[in-house]
Amino acid sequence: MTDPFFLPSGTEATARQRSADLGEPGWLLAERMDAIHRYETLPPETNQLFTTYLDLRSARFEEIEPYQQVSDAAEVDQAVPEGAAGLLHLREDRIVARGLSPEARAAGVVLDALSNVDRALLPSVRALTEGGRTLPATDKFAQFARATAPVALFIHVPGGVQLTDPLVLRWSVGEPGRGLVSRTIVSLGAGASARLLEEQGSSVGGSPQGGATGPDSRQSLWAGTMEVVLGEGATLEVAAEQNLGGQTVSLVNRHATIGQDATLRWALASVGSLLVKSRIDNELVGRGATVNQVEIGFGGGSQLFDLTSYTRHKAPDTTGDLLSKGVFQDRARGYLKGLIQIERQARGTDSYLGEFAMLLAKKARSVAIPSLEIDQPDVRRASHSSSVGPIDESQVFYLMSRGLTRELARKFITLGFLEPVVARIPLPAAQERLRRLLDEKWISEPVLAAEAA
Repeated sequence: MTDPFFLPSGTEATARQRSADLGEPGWLLAERMDAIHRYETLPPETNQLFTTYLDLRSARFEEIEPYQQVSDAAEVDQAVPEGAAGLLHLREDRIVARGLSPEARAAGVVLDALSNVDRALLPSVRALTEGGRTLPATDKFAQFARATAPVALFIHVPGGVQLTDPLVLRWSVGEPGRGLVSRTIVSLGAGASARLLEEQGSSVGGSPQGGATGPDSRQSLWAGTMEVVLGEGATLEVAAEQNLGGQTVSLVNRHATIGQDATLRWALASVGSLLVKSRIDNELVGRGATVNQVEIGFGGGSQLFDLTSYTRHKAPDTTGDLLSKGVFQDRARGYLKGLIQIERQARGTDSYLGEFAMLLAKKARSVAIPSLEIDQPDVRRASHSSSVGPIDESQVFYLMSRGLTRELARKFITLGFLEPVVARIPLPAAQERLRRLLDEKWISEPVLAAEAA
């Protein structure tokens, strides 16, 4: 079939130029060459279970020109938000804020573009990423970022360092006709502990509901990776809020390698964008490794959310608890797709995958496809569940019997359905902002009825 993912910048010439512009060593150029060759040969979806549910028709990649370089703004704010251990803020193709708290700096924490970090750290980065080991080799979108990204960010917490306050990574994008492609590499040493808050918002304003937002209706692109490597006994909590503009296409790959007795917690919320394609890969490679993942999408208008996760148990006594939830209004659509793989050596695995969608209008659509591949029968648990349907009317009746109007009852049930992610956002201000975004996203029942008619 015709490749629905086409960008003029997805070429070997572009990959070579990116490497030359950044003055990268030969091994990084080799990484880009390997990635571009994979990108050119891979189909947009390799899993036959999910092929039918890939829909990129709303994206107009041919009108988007990705940025060639990312550099510091004329003035870079070095202030750190209250309650945070550090901040790195990129607005389109400029770094506009960069700072670490005195405690984080003294502990050797790194939060910066890879091109700015101490060159002595490059061998460590090479050991982490060489050979594409921190990204799925069979994902076309991940390989596009690996090949052509003009900026890679490096976040590192040394072994034994315990960060109480979160590190904040902020993106502001959405300029019509432009795209930002990036990689983010996150490394925690043995026994380290940290929290990371990623905020993605629009740089140009406008509605996050999907569709044209102004006289310039060209689309924009945010294509990024988060590549996590956790050492023995490390603990990382990642919370992400996505509220990009309604003409932005968002392509996200998150990949984690979780070592012995390490723990990773994902709490991911998507509200904005015209099209969201999110893929999470969890590789539990050390005995006793644990991943806890909650991902939500709240769609309206003509938005499409494609939320996919892979969890691979490769060591004994590993644990996975994965939950995806979607709420869809108007003509919004959601695809919730997941796969748990338990390899032969992974005895004692405990793994669960749940996918649940709530439809608030007759024209809204969703599909849930949880799946299992088990090569080791000696497990504690290996299960999945799913459901797609409207709000439970018995719950509405119960709340109305307690004095709420039907409208408020539906709204509270919907927002409560999404609360598991909201409650795990580390900064109180960011948590309240997400609650406000979800509240503003709600469309009242009379409007829904008119839409469905």
